Amino acid sequence: MDLVPEKKHNPGIKRVIGITSGKGGVGKSTVAVLLAQSLASRGLKVGVLDADLTGPSLPRLLGIDTFRAESDGKRLYPVINEEGIKVLSINLFSEHEDEPVIWRGPLLAKALEQFWGDTEWGDLDFLIVDFPPGTSDIALTAFQTIPFAGIIVVATPQDYVSIIVTKSIKMATMLNAPIIGLVENMRTLICPGCGETVSLFDDGSTEGTTRLGLPVIVSLPWRKEVAQARSLRWSQISEATKKDADRIADEAERSVLQAEPCPAP
Repeated sequence: MDLVPEKKHNPGIKRVIGITSGKGGVGKSTVAVLLAQSLASRGLKVGVLDADLTGPSLPRLLGIDTFRAESDGKRLYPVINEEGIKVLSINLFSEHEDEPVIWRGPLLAKALEQFWGDTEWGDLDFLIVDFPPGTSDIALTAFQTIPFAGIIVVATPQDYVSIIVTKSIKMATMLNAPIIGLVENMRTLICPGCGETVSLFDDGSTEGTTRLGLPVIVSLPWRKEVAQARSLRWSQISEATKKDADRIADEAERSVLQAEPCPAP
């Protein structure tokens, strides 16, 4: 089997950026939302595809968990949040957001193909794809189906996390998906009382410009306002968090705009 088959291009979507980790609980979906919000704040047309089919969280983070997506039997229609971001997640087709998705790999892979190919995304400058943890069928289908302009890797600075995340990095490389860089999350904590910076997750390494063989885009501290927020609305997050989100968006734009736009099929 060819690991890198011909990708399925969508003529309305200019650039696709994947957010991956390999490890759950490192803030991958938070990074996806912050990136989408920052890009949308610049007047760009942005969509978010929640590829974490068995653990979706993007509708809540984007403030649309009480809405439901629609389908006419042939096409899927994303929900649009207040910032104008188009969102498609399996939770938007469930009556209750806590209902488990108990499907085998082939069904999950097929659902992801539909989310990409059978959705009325319209014209987008950027589509952000939030990957599931690990290197399972869903991740493989995403890499083989979607023409990514770039991949952003999210990790916490812990030895065992680095081992797991490295698997996702190697998977992206094997499948010819260009990696933009690393967002390091939760190395430090910003005390909500005094504002002091405290070491949180520390693998003994020092903060620098590279980790896991990748350039570090930004090191995000743990912030109470982000960790405990029900949703991450651009108008409600702090200027410090916006600045971090803008650094991710700046690097994403810089990296992927050097590549050619997705061609028409």
